[in-house]
Amino acid sequence: MRRRLVAVVVLLSSPFVFAVSDGSWLKQVPTKERVRANPYAQDGDAVAAGALIYRRSCVSCHGTDADGRGKPPSLRTTRVHGASDGELFWLLTNGNLAHGMPSWSRLPEAQRWQLTRYLHSLPLAEAKK
Repeated sequence: MRRRLVAVVVLLSSPFVFAVSDGSWLKQVPTKERVRANPYAQDGDAVAAGALIYRRSCVSCHGTDADGRGKPPSLRTTRVHGASDGELFWLLTNGNLAHGMPSWSRLPEAQRWQLTRYLHSLPLAEAKK
């Protein structure tokens, strides 16, 4: 437990934390991963299941409304909406620690796919005036 706490503190103190919002991670996704089909794409319950996973695993960084919390990026962007399910699944699986995004590979594969459905269901954030 202490190692996890230290890792989180080190991660959160990094000047590059959550720079994943610049989209550079998309360049790292292999083509075969980009085109992977989501087995839950037509499952009406997948969005609700993904919402539960989001509340348990993602809220602490990205916020209840998924608008981000300072450095963590909003997930209600055209970049997220434009990413394929395969690309989001790859990011959830591999993370991007250099930019503050941890790997969620410990989540079962089905849950990562459900989370991608939830992320795509989020409405786009309104432009700030």
